[in-house]
Amino acid sequence: MSAAPPAPLPLFHDWMAEAEAHETNDPNAMALATVDAAGRPSVRMVLLKAAEESGFVFYTNLESRKGRELAENPFAALCFHWKSLRRQIRVEGPIEPVAEAEADAYFASRARASQIGAWASSQSRPLTGRFELEKRVGEFAARFGLGKVPRPPHWSGFRLVPDRIEFWHDRPFRLHDRFVYIRDERGWKLEHLYP
Repeated sequence: MSAAPPAPLPLFHDWMAEAEAHETNDPNAMALATVDAAGRPSVRMVLLKAAEESGFVFYTNLESRKGRELAENPFAALCFHWKSLRRQIRVEGPIEPVAEAEADAYFASRARASQIGAWASSQSRPLTGRFELEKRVGEFAARFGLGKVPRPPHWSGFRLVPDRIEFWHDRPFRLHDRFVYIRDERGWKLEHLYP
């Protein structure tokens, strides 16, 4: 059985660094699971933008399905899966919005086309055809001209504050290493799990 450190974040960063070295596309891709007010789950892939002691950060359109579900039920789960490394990490916990200044700073770092796309997309709503989207992109590109593109009021970020982080590493004969960190008022508690 693999040795595990007393806290999960250093191990997460070690595994992420290995994923960045070996995964060819989007090593920071993660499945985000949310639940609506009626208890119906949904899951989609998003990109991790920061992993800090305060939590795991991602950005989205607040009016999208995930944005609405997180407003209704501010809890979520993440799953990172790196097939080439035969590893996965699952993270669960409450959701909180990022600070306005943090969202502004990240939005300013994005490519201009992505900034305009954030204004043009009515994410998760019906689209009559590709031309409708391209027309909206053109309208917002003309609106902002060569000037700075401000962050749309409907676009921001969320931070999942982890209270449970599980690491899984494939081993022969399905005798995988599984260990979970559970946070309580004293800090992180480590448990090894049967595979």
